[in-house]
Amino acid sequence: MVRGSEVAAVSVDFAEWVAARGPSLLRLAYLLTGNRAEAEDVVQDALSRALPRWSRISSLEDPDAYVRRMVINAHTSWWRRFRRRESPVEAVPDRVGADATGSSDDRLLVWQACLRLPEDQRVAVVLRYWEQREYAEIAALTGVAEGTVRSRVSRGIAALRTDLGERDD
Repeated sequence: MVRGSEVAAVSVDFAEWVAARGPSLLRLAYLLTGNRAEAEDVVQDALSRALPRWSRISSLEDPDAYVRRMVINAHTSWWRRFRRRESPVEAVPDRVGADATGSSDDRLLVWQACLRLPEDQRVAVVLRYWEQREYAEIAALTGVAEGTVRSRVSRGIAALRTDLGERDD
């Protein structure tokens, strides 16, 4: 039986961990969702599931990896629930992200191209190039074989190159 003082100690420990690691989790979720509000929902869902299990999670070798996996799983669940809410448009613009002067912000173009990737490829590309994770770590986080991760990253990069067009610079 857990006493009140033990629950309070776990809550304080969890709150300190969230204060330290929360921004990183939010960045990961934002990169996965492409929307700050949805990213906050995903992180909140993952953290609300982590709190009751925090005494066990915090004793793991790498609690950060465990909770990152929870964020990825929460995003996958969210994505499956809400993927049909997209609405079709009459015409798709040729290139999005150009400002009023006609010049484009390369980062915005790349980000929008990432959002057009299939879910599994986007997750792999974000974890590999934004989070700087190794293939083995991505495989552990996503629950697939390392070869599958390499394939997803390769296909994602190929799709980005096609979408953005090869650039000589």
